[in-house]
Amino acid sequence: MDILYAQIQADLRSNDALRQTNALLQALQHCAAGRDVSVLAKSAVEEIVASPASAVCKKLAFGLIRATRLTADLWEIVCTGIRTDFDFPDPDVTAAAVSILASIPSYRLGKLISDCNKEISNCFDSPSDNLRLSITETLGCILARDDLVTLCENNVNLLDRVSLWWTRIGQNMLDRADSVSKVAFESVGRLFKEFDSKRMSRLAGDKLVDSENSLAIRSNWVSSMVDFVWKKRNALMARSLVLPVENFRVTVFPLVYAVKAVASGAVEVIRKLSKSSRGANDVVDSGNAERFVGVSDVVTHLVPFLESSLDPALIFEVGINMLSLADVPGGKPEWAAASIIAILTLWDRQEYSSARESIVRAVVTNLHLLDLHMQVSLFKRLLLMVRNLRAESDRMHALACICRTALCVDLFAKESVRRGQKPLAGTDIASLFEDVRIKEDLHSETTKSLFREELVASLVESCFQLSLPLPEQKNSGTESRVIGALAYGTGYGALNWTEPALEVVEVCRPCVKWDCDGRIYAIDCYLKLLVRLCHIYDTRGGVKKLKDGASQDQILNETRLQNLQRELVKDLREVKNPRICARLIWAIGEHIDLEGLDPLLADDPEDPLNIIVSNIHKVLFNIDSSATTANRLQDVQAVLLCSQQLGSRHARAGQLLMKEVEEFRSNSLADSVNKHQCRLILQRIKYATNHPESRWAGVSETRGDYPFSHHKLTVQFYEASAAQDRKLEGLVHKAILELWRPDPSELTLLLTKGIDSTFLKVPPSALTLTGSSDPCYVEAYHLTDASDGRITLHLKVLNLTELELNRVDIRVGLSGALYYMDGSSQAVRQLRNLVSQDPVLCSVTSGVSHFERCALWVQVLYYPFYGSGVAGDYEGDYAEDDPQIMRQKRSLRPELGEPVILRCQPYKIPLTELLLPHKISPVEYFRLWPSLPAIVEYTGAYTYEGSGFTATAAQQYGASPFLSGLKSLSSKPFHRVCSHILRTVAGFQLCFAAKTWHGGFVGMMIFGASEVSRNVDLGDETTTMMCKFVVRASDASITKEIGSDLQGWLDDLTDGGVEYMPEDEVKEASVERLRISMERIALLKAAQPPPKPPKSDDEEEEEEEEEGEEEEEGEGDEKKKKKKKKKKKKEKENEEEEGKEKGPSTLSKLTPEEVEHRALQAAVLQEWHMLCKARSTKVN
Repeated sequence: MDILYAQIQADLRSNDALRQTNALLQALQHCAAGRDVSVLAKSAVEEIVASPASAVCKKLAFGLIRATRLTADLWEIVCTGIRTDFDFPDPDVTAAAVSILASIPSYRLGKLISDCNKEISNCFDSPSDNLRLSITETLGCILARDDLVTLCENNVNLLDRVSLWWTRIGQNMLDRADSVSKVAFESVGRLFKEFDSKRMSRLAGDKLVDSENSLAIRSNWVSSMVDFVWKKRNALMARSLVLPVENFRVTVFPLVYAVKAVASGAVEVIRKLSKSSRGANDVVDSGNAERFVGVSDVVTHLVPFLESSLDPALIFEVGINMLSLADVPGGKPEWAAASIIAILTLWDRQEYSSARESIVRAVVTNLHLLDLHMQVSLFKRLLLMVRNLRAESDRMHALACICRTALCVDLFAKESVRRGQKPLAGTDIASLFEDVRIKEDLHSETTKSLFREELVASLVESCFQLSLPLPEQKNSGTESRVIGALAYGTGYGALNWTEPALEVVEVCRPCVKWDCDGRIYAIDCYLKLLVRLCHIYDTRGGVKKLKDGASQDQILNETRLQNLQRELVKDLREVKNPRICARLIWAIGEHIDLEGLDPLLADDPEDPLNIIVSNIHKVLFNIDSSATTANRLQDVQAVLLCSQQLGSRHARAGQLLMKEVEEFRSNSLADSVNKHQCRLILQRIKYATNHPESRWAGVSETRGDYPFSHHKLTVQFYEASAAQDRKLEGLVHKAILELWRPDPSELTLLLTKGIDSTFLKVPPSALTLTGSSDPCYVEAYHLTDASDGRITLHLKVLNLTELELNRVDIRVGLSGALYYMDGSSQAVRQLRNLVSQDPVLCSVTSGVSHFERCALWVQVLYYPFYGSGVAGDYEGDYAEDDPQIMRQKRSLRPELGEPVILRCQPYKIPLTELLLPHKISPVEYFRLWPSLPAIVEYTGAYTYEGSGFTATAAQQYGASPFLSGLKSLSSKPFHRVCSHILRTVAGFQLCFAAKTWHGGFVGMMIFGASEVSRNVDLGDETTTMMCKFVVRASDASITKEIGSDLQGWLDDLTDGGVEYMPEDEVKEASVERLRISMERIALLKAAQPPPKPPKSDDEEEEEEEEEGEEEEEGEGDEKKKKKKKKKKKKEKENEEEEGKEKGPSTLSKLTPEEVEHRALQAAVLQEWHMLCKARSTKVN
């Protein structure tokens, strides 16, 4: 291989163009084979890029450069070569040099463009088509990029030039050469796309911060291009028709975007954003008529290509763009219909089968633009299309759109009928979903496909979204039509959403009989909606009468719901999943109308009550099913509670259920807890039977809450069915929320909240990486981009010596989960000519592969002797010299000399940076919490100002001083689950939820308890807060990473506010406290004081209480007493607490609980008197 490489290098050094071309082709072949060709790339740079060569050789050399990594030194040579090539007489050589501009690293690009701006501008006027093509294409790529916008922000001259270049690119859309015109259209389209999507270009390699200025700069370019296209639209349409038909596709988007921006008024907002200084006279002001004619002209221009084109890609492009025009004010449903029909014809085209996802996405997103007839006729076909989609995210998005459309159509049609219009057939939900294959899916008990579960879950979740208030729409557009239709359909009535929900419950009824290999998420969703509807319509009380003030609609709906309940009772026998059986019994038992049952059918096995009782028996005595399919503990609890409710409500039910419960109680299957519970339930049922007027003892009101969840036990977390349930839940929630409650983009926020909106983050604080006496001062800060999984480190380097440093190299190495995009082990940035005390900025970007501690290690190499004592250090202008002399002078490289290496301290990325806040409701959070498999616990402490009662629960307003150590948590990427703090007198509980960048769930609970001062008098300062942190995660690697350096994690969380306390220290402290209190009690006993008046009992009780508490702590449970109380409430799953019931105290007849209660009461009263005294002295 070395001989081959040597031969290639020899050929490159020769002056023979043919040998050089062959050598470069061989090098490219080696590169394509995956071999390291950096040696050859170096030769190519030195022998071809930096020297005169043919256009073909230059192009091949640049191709080789793109395929390999160059050092910063070599990039310098490339830049010098490009500058020379701009003046080369052959325009093809210049065109090749221009093409490499897009590959130059962003840290070097700004200077090069500034230096060569005159030559670049001259390229636009070149007579050579090839050069005009090259400059239009390259600048079209570069000028839309983030890094260039940021450069423009800091350099006004560069900004003016770039704005001028955009104007030239726009004019090139009308260029005489087809190829130039095509790439100009592409470049303008790229500028519009970058601006609109706000996913600013990823080509730059660096994800730089997007500030308001850079947005204003981009807006300026966009508004000027929109004005240009609008003014010249007729000429541009004519020019696009003259292009070869395969190039017509790229002309569609820029035209449509600009025309739509003007017609919908978006361009006005873009102008406001651009903060441009253009006078009002320069701005195009077109009236409504002209705007509408402009839109119609473009539609007329595009329509022929929908019908006559043979190219699927062109049909799709034209269809998509016409759909966006159908959405402007004055747009017609016919335009949308034509486009959608044309796009759907591509479904069966063999060569377009890989794009089925995008076809469906395009159609479902624009369904609302069609009229009602067309929506209904498309509906069934769309459902089948979605069923066959492979990509999950696309399938879920499409399902969410379809379910929303179904609700929309149903509501709209019903409201229209109410308002006296003719009913339209097939608009109710039952008809929309009555396709044969969909029905088969819903009714078959087992099936391989997950689609039916996705469909039921999406439908139900859509109903729940409809029950919430509709989001406000500030700006017009796609969404406002849908929301308008829904608002019209619900007539803004609070309960009108229940009508389509009732139909959904009827359509999806067969789902309770499904056997889904242990998956229950979809069935759980269904039962949740059923329970909510039964609660709203109060099915327990039977069907309301006209004389009670019920409307016809309400009577009809209630009757349907009662019938549905009867059907579900019959389905109980066919339920395959034992876990669902118990939940269905609960859902029906809670809401069934027992008074409405026919007493004559009491002995009939088909009687609903008899069926329910026989199924309760089945659940109680079920020993066949394994732990994976049934959660016996929970199932038994559910049916026992259900028995109590049913038995207390109805005499016959009471008799039947007392027999069942009695039998279960005496059976060996019931454990001691169940036996006690059965005894209590039997007593309650008996009491309710004997005192019908006091039934409330055994019956509670329905609450509409469904107390079950698809989350399983910790040990079952990784089971296939549990994992699929979690995945399906995540997909459904994401799709539904993106559709119903989309997060507004930064652009939308700016547009709706005005230019002054402060959506920009607080700039990060910089860290100093060097020591005080170092010759270079380096400070750094980082920016993260979770969507791309990248971290950018921004460095500021300051030369503190008196000398001018000609060259400084910054090397950045990585540790942990970081990696560079190009696979190199370190990044090098070369800085030239650092003047004393003049700051120089540079940045590096790396990706993050997984959740792990990471650090960036910076080294500064500076060359104090660089360029000294060598003839070549004078860089003059050799334009008039002979090329041979030029080549010689360039080869005289200045000597580097020995570098001085300065190692900086590592820049550690806080572990919290790799998390994102995860919004989750408290109910879901507490249901998910016990199932999470990985757990880490530790204790931390901090001190706070303030004393006792005044610092804690009595403080009504303002932040309590006792949370001072945790205040920095509010700025960390955690979602605070409960909006309020769960408090006791001297303690609290906080809950947080987050996700890692890579999708793992992290839940954190913090339990705080104030340490009481030595002289057990609660009026004294209590300044130490002990916090128990419990972190649970979906993956053991997360908790392992957190647990590997607990103090580091605490510092990341609280910015150094909390200190980690090792467990043995906590235990030692509790033992010490126990010893002191024992000594005190011994003294008290020895003294045997005379009987005290009742008031002073409190202090003794406090001591007794503490002693009782400490005894328990001595047994190994190191938690503080306040925390003990809190944990009883919330943390049943912590094993260490189980089985440690308080033994009777030896010092008092009272139990420890009573003692603690009295002591706390006394302490609170004492503090309260103190407060009252303080207040009265103030008043006086």
